[in-house]
Amino acid sequence: MSKTQQRELPAFDWDRADNKGFGSGYSDAERNRMLELYDNTLSEVKEKEVVMGTVVGITDREVLLNIGFKSDGLVPASEFRDMPDLKMGDEIEVYVENQEDPNGQLVLSRKKAKVITAWQKIQRALDEDLVIDGFVKRRTKGGLIVDIFSIEAFLPGSQIDVKPIRDFDIFVGKKMEVKVVKINYANDNVVVSHKVLIEKDLEAQRAQILNNLEKGQVLEGVIKNMTNFGVFIDLGGVDGLLHITDISWGRISHPSEVLHLDQKVNVVVLDFDEDKKRISLGMKQLQAHPWDALADDIQVGSKVKGKIVNVADYGAFLEIMPGVEGLIHVSEMSWSQHLRNPQEFLKVGDEVEAQVLTLDRNDRKMSLGIKQLAEDPWTRPELATKYAIGTRHKGVVRNLTNFGLFLELEEGIDGLVHVSDLSWTKKVKHPSDFIKVGEELEVIVLELDVDNRRLALGHKQLEENPWDTFETVFAVGTIHRCTILSKNDKMATLELPYGIEGFSSLKNLAKEDGSFAEAGETLDFKVTEFSKEEKRIMLSHTKTWQEKNEPAKEAKQPKAAAPKPAQSNQPERGATLGDLDALAALKEQMEGRN
Repeated sequence: MSKTQQRELPAFDWDRADNKGFGSGYSDAERNRMLELYDNTLSEVKEKEVVMGTVVGITDREVLLNIGFKSDGLVPASEFRDMPDLKMGDEIEVYVENQEDPNGQLVLSRKKAKVITAWQKIQRALDEDLVIDGFVKRRTKGGLIVDIFSIEAFLPGSQIDVKPIRDFDIFVGKKMEVKVVKINYANDNVVVSHKVLIEKDLEAQRAQILNNLEKGQVLEGVIKNMTNFGVFIDLGGVDGLLHITDISWGRISHPSEVLHLDQKVNVVVLDFDEDKKRISLGMKQLQAHPWDALADDIQVGSKVKGKIVNVADYGAFLEIMPGVEGLIHVSEMSWSQHLRNPQEFLKVGDEVEAQVLTLDRNDRKMSLGIKQLAEDPWTRPELATKYAIGTRHKGVVRNLTNFGLFLELEEGIDGLVHVSDLSWTKKVKHPSDFIKVGEELEVIVLELDVDNRRLALGHKQLEENPWDTFETVFAVGTIHRCTILSKNDKMATLELPYGIEGFSSLKNLAKEDGSFAEAGETLDFKVTEFSKEEKRIMLSHTKTWQEKNEPAKEAKQPKAAAPKPAQSNQPERGATLGDLDALAALKEQMEGRN
């Protein structure tokens, strides 16, 4: 150093210097000034608050942070695992747990700061309806778990999209924009939604589609739901129904046979209800009708083959090509004159050959027949011989009417058994009292008319007419033991020997003691009338005891001639031995038949 420089140095004031220690040489004013400047460099820090800190030191175990307090704070390095690029000077939010622990150390926590800050951000997102980014961590029951601000939130499956989501796993590990829709601080639960974002975007699209919608318009959509009666198609914010009958010209039992979920399809607008916002769609209408491609050589009388696609009560539908069907009426399935259930002949899926009976290409209708492929049994030359008058046959009862029953002797050959031709001895009011449908009955041919396809049959004619014998057995004046079966207002029905029914008027039920016989009683009755043609026998119980008293009355009249005992008792002795033998033989014949 030169002499000139030594002269320019200020003289040192040794009076102000002492050896009392660091800072002892300041005046009180200077010391107060320095303390004021130092205090201004420190921030006011309160416990249980989140503050910003600057990284001033990094070790393997700890991170040193300066929050502007009189001392720095230490935070475990494990709380910075999500920040592998942490460096000196980075600013980090930390939570002040304690300004000074027992060791005089400032205690900070980044983990708690993140939680508190996250909840504040979540609350702000709910209050201000903000869109936030989330990360789908995993799938859970009923939805997804989404990480937002390091807080796990629940995303219900119904809030993922406007259309049903069948596979939640495709969202796991992906980012997703969501909105907070509900916070439950008691359980620390947060519910978010992604659907609300889509709905807002679709609202404008929906309004635009509805304003421009018109019949005949062709649109592209995505199948979002499938039911037995059709599918719902998303047209871009608006759903339309594609009914199962408008999917294909051919008959299908379920939409899944030709379509699948999430499939893109072109559809045409068939109808639109502006008030109810219902849109009816069609897909088959975009294709030519199969009837237009029906071969010209298919005419009435042609034979066609196909598959049975539906069986109804009145017939079955035969599909000869997709979209082209013909009806086989039940009456055209068999030559039998009695309509039966079509399911007895055909079932869905059967491959059938039929003949075209009627064809209308304009109305796209066709009627078919199966029986026409087989020979008409009424046209067989041996029919007249097989069913000649007097021949015996067995058949199955197919139908019952008030006037008789129809008996099927073979496929296509039916005959009528009149109710009066069922029994010689019983008065059958309705065939159901004699036989049931499905039972077998033996008959004899009474009449055959091939031209009119009529066959008259009889059952009682299988036996001789017992009324020829009854005429002698139940002659007028004979007395028989009878049981009263029933009574009505005018007449009583009696059961005579050998199962024959007779009748008696109510006044002829009077007993000798003045009372009247009731149903269930068995008494002697006298035949008063016999009609072979009408098969009717009238009887009287009253006459059996009145005529016993007639001799006593006649004794009081001396002028009257006495009756001849032999003549008066002769008619009441009943049938002769020959008549009884014939009746016994008839009874055995009837019992053998039963």
